[in-house]
Amino acid sequence: MIARYTRPEIGAVWTDERRLECWLAVELAALDGWVELDVVPADAVLAIRNGARVDVARAKEIERRTNHDVIAFTETIAEQVGEPARWFHYGLTSSDVGDTGLALQLRQAGELISATLDRAITAVHARANEHRDTPCMGRTHGVHAEPTTFGLKLLGWAHQLERDRERLATAFTEVAVAKLSGAVGAYGNIDPRVEAHVAATLGLAIENAATQVVARDRHAALLGAIAICGSSLDRFATEIRHLQRTEVREAEEPFGKGQKGSSAMPHKRNPITCERISGLARVLRANAIVGLENVPLWHERDISHSSAERVVLADSTILLDYLLDRFTWVVEGLVVRPDRMLRNIGASHGLAFSGRVLLALVEAGLSREAAYEVVQRTAMQAWEQEHDFRSLLQADPALAAVPAAALDHAFDLSAFLANARVPFERAAAAPDPEPAHARPR
Repeated sequence: MIARYTRPEIGAVWTDERRLECWLAVELAALDGWVELDVVPADAVLAIRNGARVDVARAKEIERRTNHDVIAFTETIAEQVGEPARWFHYGLTSSDVGDTGLALQLRQAGELISATLDRAITAVHARANEHRDTPCMGRTHGVHAEPTTFGLKLLGWAHQLERDRERLATAFTEVAVAKLSGAVGAYGNIDPRVEAHVAATLGLAIENAATQVVARDRHAALLGAIAICGSSLDRFATEIRHLQRTEVREAEEPFGKGQKGSSAMPHKRNPITCERISGLARVLRANAIVGLENVPLWHERDISHSSAERVVLADSTILLDYLLDRFTWVVEGLVVRPDRMLRNIGASHGLAFSGRVLLALVEAGLSREAAYEVVQRTAMQAWEQEHDFRSLLQADPALAAVPAAALDHAFDLSAFLANARVPFERAAAAPDPEPAHARPR
């Protein structure tokens, strides 16, 4: 991923140096397993452990000759260690090291993403509670529907992010597997106890029945969960972008001191961060398709998946971490205009209360069909002529017998939103989930 969208901590997970560090950790854990089985001499392993160092530059130099990254890596260790290096990579195939090392990188990336996601959830919950009683217009099809509260809108976002958190936690757990079962997964040159030792040492599960590689449905599920979370952020960003439109102006993303909105129009305050979130979420969805394409491999393994994974796994985890961080910044600094929200509720001449009027007329004795006809006819008149909906209803002879108090109650915004707090009460009563990144593995 380009530096513009890479936060340093998660970017470090995907460096060549970190990849080789993970490979070395796998190799050393495997050697310790062989020592326990009295196959590899302990003094040779000690010499390897003391002498082996990651040398990215030398590995790249050797790879230009070998055209094989794992062999280039093992040759760098042989150059450093000398004779004991004959035991290095003993009984292993390249995918044993590559896939198990990849699991370590993905687990680390998952821990960072989980912490960033927890921050986002906390921020959204805080703003939701702040605006739990702030009335705003609810819209369907982009058109005024009925009033809701801005806090309730945000609470729905928080719960969606919590579902994303569970999906991601499951997916990151499923890719955290060790695989050291040899060239076709049949343990032809390696004792299964070595694999068990490596898994225990590195805190990984075991791929119970592998081919030469870990099955890629695991990685496809992760890329899918990342894409879903990105789409959640896209949903929220799209809503903020709409609310920031000049005609709406109910909320807008932060605009920093010294920030410029346009090179030609000094007045502009554009939702550029939310637009960036929407744009980069498309990359996450596209990468998820690559994950699905990587699932079917020939027989026990081909490497059609590996080149694509070098791109999509790094890019998707880096991007999601970045988008979550930017979304948190937007939410924490979100400019909310309650007065504008109230003005917009009134902008449709009271039509947002038509559903409550319909019920009031039914309660007053009209059939539902008759009540609907009156309300719709009057509503269309109010809309086309820009007249007050309630005044037109009061003047309608068909409603002369309807008590004024019934209409008063139908147009009471506080009564309309009386139950909007129920979801907050449910959220408060629910047990507080432990952050995913703090859960024991």
